[in-house]
Amino acid sequence: MIPWQDCGTTARHAIRSGVLLGLALGLAACAGTGPAAEDARWLQPAQAIQLAADAAPRGVTGTFVLQVRGTGTDDGRVYLNSETDYRDQRNLTIAITPAAAGALTARLGAPPAAALAGQRIVVDGVATRVRIDFTVDGHPSGKYYYQTQVQVTDAAQIRVPAAGLRI
Repeated sequence: MIPWQDCGTTARHAIRSGVLLGLALGLAACAGTGPAAEDARWLQPAQAIQLAADAAPRGVTGTFVLQVRGTGTDDGRVYLNSETDYRDQRNLTIAITPAAAGALTARLGAPPAAALAGQRIVVDGVATRVRIDFTVDGHPSGKYYYQTQVQVTDAAQIRVPAAGLRI
């Protein structure tokens, strides 16, 4: 006997509707494709910083997403920052080697610092905690801070997601 056979017509209809609704919601949850599913796989700067600190001195491998709010260059490297102040403890820095920067310039049609400023980017790599020493006349002053960086050695590590995806 089916459990709802003894129920009236209205009760049977309600039970069947509830079962169908539950199945539909379950299937929709399993269908995880599209922007929301993509967002769930990406690590935000705060998550990357916490995981890298917990894993130090090793790094944490992942796919990181950030809005480029600051940029800089030093010794041929390009730096893309999630915060306007690169020393901010909440900042995640994407450090791009000169070779990767050249390849990105060719792909984007402009240097990465200019082309990606203000953009949402997705970066594959390893987030590591890096000690940055303050210097005086080229010598360490004894003061330092930690910065979380993802090293980019291949232009393919950086993508600009489709418009409309949340970060």
